[in-house]
Amino acid sequence: MFGFFKRKNKQDPQQAQEEQLKEQPQEQADKQDIATPDTSTEAVEETSKAPQTVPEPEPEPEPEPEPEPEPEPEPEPEPEPEPEPEPEPEPEPEPEPEPEPEPEPEPEPEPEPEPEPEPEPEPEPEPEPEPEPEPEPEPEPEPEPEPEPEPEPEPEPEPEPEPEPEPEPEPEPEPEPEPEPEPEPEPEPEPEPEPEPEPEPEPEPEPEPEPEPEPEPEPEPEPEPEPEPEPEPEPEPEPEPEPEPEPEPTPAPARETSPPPALQDKPVATKSDQKGWFARIKSGLGKTRANLTDGIADLFLGKKQIDDELLEDLETQLLMADVGIDATSEIIGRLEARVSRKELNNPEALYRGLQEELSTMLAPVAKPLVLEKAGKGPFVILVVGVNGVGKTTTIGKLTQRFQREGKSVMLAAGDTFRAAAVEQLKVWGERNRVPVIAQHTGADSASVIYDAVAAATARGVDVLIADTAGRLHNKSHLMEELKKVHRVMQKLDDTAPHEVMLVLDAGTGQNAISQASTFNDAVPVSGITLTKLDGTAKGGIIFALAKQLETPIRFIGVGEGIDDLRPFEANDFVQALFDRQGDDASA
Repeated sequence: MFGFFKRKNKQDPQQAQEEQLKEQPQEQADKQDIATPDTSTEAVEETSKAPQTVPEPEPEPEPEPEPEPEPEPEPEPEPEPEPEPEPEPEPEPEPEPEPEPEPEPEPEPEPEPEPEPEPEPEPEPEPEPEPEPEPEPEPEPEPEPEPEPEPEPEPEPEPEPEPEPEPEPEPEPEPEPEPEPEPEPEPEPEPEPEPEPEPEPEPEPEPEPEPEPEPEPEPEPEPEPEPEPEPEPEPEPEPEPEPEPEPEPTPAPARETSPPPALQDKPVATKSDQKGWFARIKSGLGKTRANLTDGIADLFLGKKQIDDELLEDLETQLLMADVGIDATSEIIGRLEARVSRKELNNPEALYRGLQEELSTMLAPVAKPLVLEKAGKGPFVILVVGVNGVGKTTTIGKLTQRFQREGKSVMLAAGDTFRAAAVEQLKVWGERNRVPVIAQHTGADSASVIYDAVAAATARGVDVLIADTAGRLHNKSHLMEELKKVHRVMQKLDDTAPHEVMLVLDAGTGQNAISQASTFNDAVPVSGITLTKLDGTAKGGIIFALAKQLETPIRFIGVGEGIDDLRPFEANDFVQALFDRQGDDASA
């Protein structure tokens, strides 16, 4: 019992001391309330709330459990020296002016080097003379990650709960209270330096180089699309000045109405026209002439009699000019027969005999195209051929030729596979002022031509020229498609097409024979147009075509101009080939 009373007596002074301590902080708090703004009360409340906040930081930092063992020495009442250190906090009320929180901002300058990257550290030295404004802790939330190590160096002072409110700014809405110091009139000068960094947004006018869009007037080179009228060079073939002779169509109907005047025109115009055409064909056949006739002429130089060697050399020269084996054998056989009959007694006679035999071979196939048909409806020309032989260009030249004869023409863009084919044909239509029936690229070629035949019939057009896609003669499925086009045309007109014109490139040589044979198997080829004779030395292929196919040769092309496509005439062609010897004879 005595021990119990002794303990009780011991506890009584301890309790009395504790009560005194409690009363003292309350008195201090009252004094601070009088001397300081509400912020001190908030600090007292924070201290009072500190035991509640202590469990909250427990999960976050490990140093916080260290203050927890501190209450454990407190419950041990037995060691009386412990209450003695409790009076030691009694001097703690002495820092009523709170100099102790001032040393706390002294460690706070440690975060101050962190705001050094920010312009705000300069205002921080200013609040140092004024510890009362709490904006100083506001920069503290910025170094929030580092104040956490700060409690570690400061586990000793129990006012650690004050840094505990520092984690409270961790929600970082506290930067919002930054405007709160702004309402305070005294700190207002302090935020005024803060707008001083606001001139730093003044570099934001650096986007003022946005006048750099002023180079956007550089789209003024958009007048460069004005060179887009450069497509106007499409008239560059400016044979269009030839439309100036378009008044000639007025005499053209005169030719239709009165063939005799046309005959009268021939003697008047033939001399100039034939000279112009002959000069054109002669220059166009220059490469073939150099390969064929010039070589043959050299064979006869110095020869005084005809022998087997001369005939063999002549045969070799014909083969080298792509005349073909069959045509060459027939020509040499006829010459030998004439020599044996002594019709040809000397090399000069043999040379003239060669020209005659070549003309005789070409005569059966030199048949011009006649635009006549029985019944109503247009005269339909279906143009076929492999890729790149000049079908579309040939159509454009034929269109102008028929117009000069007084015929109305319509074009059908049946080549729906090549992207530029439709546009190219439309350009020819615009030049010649004729309608063009076309659909989008990739459409069915047969349907386009069917529509064109129906439109030409309804409009009473004289001639319909239908273009087709280029196709290799060895592609069977493409040849079947050509057969389909032929069948579809016959649904509207049993006699259509009235002309199946095969366009061949003279530069292909003997391959032209196989092309013509294959196309003839798909659709009945009724005429041939031989193009690009001016660009090849293989013009002798025309003799092979005449011998093996016997298909009429309607036109030949010896240049790019519209007048360079002319009806084929055997005598003019051979004479242009052998013109060198003719000049010698005339001399």
